[in-house]
Amino acid sequence: MNTNSKTKTMALTAMMTAVLAILSPISIPTTPVPITLGLFAVFLTSATLTPLLASSSVCIYILLGMVGLPVFSNYMGGPQVIVGPTGGYIIGYFAVTFILSNVCRRTENYPLRLTAALLSLMILYLFGTLWYVAISGVSFWYGLSVCVAPFVVIDIAKAAVALVLADLLSRRITKKK
Repeated sequence: MNTNSKTKTMALTAMMTAVLAILSPISIPTTPVPITLGLFAVFLTSATLTPLLASSSVCIYILLGMVGLPVFSNYMGGPQVIVGPTGGYIIGYFAVTFILSNVCRRTENYPLRLTAALLSLMILYLFGTLWYVAISGVSFWYGLSVCVAPFVVIDIAKAAVALVLADLLSRRITKKK
């Protein structure tokens, strides 16, 4: 990889971290889990970057939030968000980046990419719900009813749109001048 390519890669990773930090706080407060654009940004990041870079972008985003920058939902920041009831969903972003980014590196087939996004979404839901249940002391079924059921259709739409935008972005980035 030449210096120009490394610079472009670093710039794209920084840009996707910024997208995460800008979109994630935008939310519609619902109880107990808000509707945010964070997952949309994670899908976009995962479909655009390599697995290592996508994970790095998510890691930097989480670190920014952990030090107190208001990059989490409802413009919150600090470690209490991660260790709180909904922190498992943020940590679960790594499952999304691992699965979706790996599949997107191997195929341009949209149905396969969407399937990978949905599989990663199910794993994110499982991890986040188990975390929520453990922290909140509610039943697993209650956790599913308040942390997953209201979001399924919205999150599938986020995945579908993010994959299309990632494809357009990738084509634009790799376009020769």
